[in-house]
Amino acid sequence: MPLRDSKIPAAIVSALGMTQIIGYGTLYYSFSILAPEMAEDLGLTLAQVFGIFSASLFIVGLSATYIGKQMDRMGAATILTIGSALSALTLALCAWSPSVFVFALAIILIEISSGMVQYQAAFAALVQSDPRTASRSITYLTLIGGFASTIFWPITAALVGYLTWREIYLVFAALNLFVCMPLHLWMARKGKAEGVRGVNRAREHVVGAVSPERRRGAMIVVSAAFAILGFTLASVLAHMVPMLGTLGLGTTAVVIGSLFGPAQVMSRLVNMIFGTSLSPPMLAVISAALMVLGIVVLAVTGNSLPGAAAFAICLGLGSGINSIAQGSLPLYLFGSDGYGAITGKMAAARLALGAAAPFAFAAAMQSFGIGLSLFAIAALGTAGMVAFISVAIATRRDLVAAE
Repeated sequence: MPLRDSKIPAAIVSALGMTQIIGYGTLYYSFSILAPEMAEDLGLTLAQVFGIFSASLFIVGLSATYIGKQMDRMGAATILTIGSALSALTLALCAWSPSVFVFALAIILIEISSGMVQYQAAFAALVQSDPRTASRSITYLTLIGGFASTIFWPITAALVGYLTWREIYLVFAALNLFVCMPLHLWMARKGKAEGVRGVNRAREHVVGAVSPERRRGAMIVVSAAFAILGFTLASVLAHMVPMLGTLGLGTTAVVIGSLFGPAQVMSRLVNMIFGTSLSPPMLAVISAALMVLGIVVLAVTGNSLPGAAAFAICLGLGSGINSIAQGSLPLYLFGSDGYGAITGKMAAARLALGAAAPFAFAAAMQSFGIGLSLFAIAALGTAGMVAFISVAIATRRDLVAAE
């Protein structure tokens, strides 16, 4: 179904697509490329730099529930606007940081602001714009946002040859301030204008598939599954390019890592065209299976170029579908009422567990080697897949009983 479909808020999806590419590229994907230079500049080990990054993710997890509630109260577009301004300010603060303490504080503030501008807030903005088309809009948005790593890994790696990490962060701050913030501000004003004209669709609720008595249990299982898969993905993704280089792939590591982005886009495109018959719970199961498969392939094949390429593609395919599931599964199970608060709670669990992922995986690789560490992460991902399977079976059983 084309993006021009009148039922899809095409302008909003396009604007959010641009800001998600910049938001993820500048605030997340660039970090692993810049971390070695950061460590050298500040007199830290690479593990210490990732330890600071992990601590920041944990604090973001603590703030996610509050941010989600504010999205319901103030409007997700307003939160996105504030988050863009904070992203620019905190990136500039990090670029200036004269000490390890200021650097650590800046990294924490960067990740808090990222929780206000990335998928959680963008999905809430789409649900608030039009709950009935939000699921398809989320698929379109993730299709565009999937280019973030493909664009920003090579760009960041190229910039390292000409600029210091501090100068690169100043460039990234300008992108958030002069590109993302105006687009988010336009969305916020557009939403208020439609509300004044009576165009607001807030009353068009989506009813969740989970009955009220099963809601709490389903929330726990789904939150745990997303948290486990988030830990699995964050562990590998934060170290993807350096890890591939350590395996002996040299300069081709960046090229192989760049396959991750197109694979994300491919999975979302396939889902957009052929995935309408699959329920969000099944999408979540498939995403987990693909990620686990990719990690196992890399663990088995080691420095094989085809194996590394298959790993990046499978991981990208799984991650792409997982991003859709993070937005569509809560809407499908629990409905549109209080969507911001619901996804905020899920994000809190995912980020709190995933906070230790970059540091824990770096420590595991140093102590046990890359192969054994990959098998351990794959086993953890399998547990998340089993949790999603239980949700899919329970939901299917309830739907059959209701018929």
